[in-house]
Amino acid sequence: MIHVGGILFGFIPALVGYLVLKDRGPFIREHTRQALNFQITMTIASVVGALLWIVLVGYLISAAVAIVILVFSILAALAANKGEYYKYPLTIEFIKA
Repeated sequence: MIHVGGILFGFIPALVGYLVLKDRGPFIREHTRQALNFQITMTIASVVGALLWIVLVGYLISAAVAIVILVFSILAALAANKGEYYKYPLTIEFIKA
């Protein structure tokens, strides 16, 4: 739910999940950390896209960010469901392992 929650609610589910669930083992800690890093990165990309709407390029960035969030969040949720680790591509590592 941490990964899928980010599709609609941004980084909030990942942040809450990381703070609440990080002590439940290395698998859950890694998934919540990856989700939080990805959602923070995508939030920054969304802000950049919003700022660039003024020069009519932002809508392309905003659309690309929305598609990236949707696709990679679903892939991460599927990997977690299978018990596999998942590393989001295109992610800045704000929270270190």
